[in-house]
Amino acid sequence: MAAVALLSGGEANAAQPMVTGGLTSQPIGHYDFCRINPAECSIKERDSGPEQMNGDLWRKLVAINVAVNAAIKPMNDIDIYGRDEFWTYPENGQGDCEDYVLEKRRTLSQEGVSLSNLLITVVRKPDGEGHAVLTVRTTKGDFVLDNLTDLVRQWDETGYRFLKRQSTENTGRWVSIREGQATLVGSVK
Repeated sequence: MAAVALLSGGEANAAQPMVTGGLTSQPIGHYDFCRINPAECSIKERDSGPEQMNGDLWRKLVAINVAVNAAIKPMNDIDIYGRDEFWTYPENGQGDCEDYVLEKRRTLSQEGVSLSNLLITVVRKPDGEGHAVLTVRTTKGDFVLDNLTDLVRQWDETGYRFLKRQSTENTGRWVSIREGQATLVGSVK
């Protein structure tokens, strides 16, 4: 399956962005991550709109997705840390989906992409399992960087059901995507 159609400049065609709802519960793993890393979860930015998509940004998204996917050995939190839902940077070169997301978010932020456009997102895979991906908001739509594929795809081409993501204005807050769906991972209110 093709990731997205490319324009002559190497960037993706425009797609409809996700429609978000109101504030919702924070995933328990993110809550614990925020207790350990409070500075990571107290960043309040003015949402200045989606990142300007161009060939440079597109190449950066693809390169970082591929590089992080290759650099981290997939392992679940039970095997690494002896507990469920431990979100952290994969400093030891292994991790689960949230750890890939955190690393991609950190790398893209260091490359100048606004945190208001780098949103940790909770989805349900077609098999019903919970999963986390990084959503990048752009002027050509919302794109997903995923540890399960090197393809950077528009959110509505992933086959996932999107449940919630970080707020564009506060890294410690979460908003619903499709209201009324069951929560996938443990949350705190």
